[in-house]
Amino acid sequence: MYEYELQRLRSAELIRRAEQERLARRAVLGNRAARREAARRAAESDPHTGRPRRHWFVPTA
Repeated sequence: MYEYELQRLRSAELIRRAEQERLARRAVLGNRAARREAARRAAESDPHTGRPRRHWFVPTA
C-alpha cells in the first residue's frame, strides 16, 4: 500500500511539472509572437526620410 501511495504522489508531481512546462513554453511562444508582431508594425509605420543614407566607408581616391 505504501508503494502505491508513493507512485500516486510521483505521478501527480510529474503531471504538475509537465503542465508548468507547457504553460512556460506557451508564454515564451506568445511573447516571441508579440515581439515579432510589434516589429512588423514598427517596420510598416516607419516613414522613410528623404535624406541620403550614411556611407560607412570613405571612397578611395
